[in-house]
Amino acid sequence: MPGRLRAQHRVMPEMTLPSPYGPLTLREEDGRITALVWGAGGRDETPLLAAAVRQLGAYFAGSLRAFDLPVALRPGLPGEVMLAMMAIPFGETRTYGDLARALGAPPQAVGQACGANPVPIIVPCHRVLGARGLGGFSAPGGVETKVALLRHEGAAALLL
Repeated sequence: MPGRLRAQHRVMPEMTLPSPYGPLTLREEDGRITALVWGAGGRDETPLLAAAVRQLGAYFAGSLRAFDLPVALRPGLPGEVMLAMMAIPFGETRTYGDLARALGAPPQAVGQACGANPVPIIVPCHRVLGARGLGGFSAPGGVETKVALLRHEGAAALLL
């Protein structure tokens, strides 16, 4: 096509793994995990995606408590919230208000950033609760999936 520019579409590598919550698909770009989504996807095996699949498998098996994976952080407050969520230890929870106070941000903005987390489980938004309840969870199964993840981590006693 002389004289015409072709739009280049760059496909991000993605790899699917089975989990207790159904198939999960990981995506990477520029050496960082950019997304974890529920559902089957690609079968691209890169070193990073293979490591992420191994770590998630170990997490679900109960032998991994902290992920050691590079994650693409969103700019501004959402990225700060992602870092704060990643600092919450396995089996513990914080409230949206706790994170808001630590970050000097409104709780509603923290809640929105948690709800928009593109890398759930690895960036453990399930460990963030509302002041008077569980709060939401955007993955399939919603709050039931959040409770199941907290039970898996032994944090279910905190829900009573």
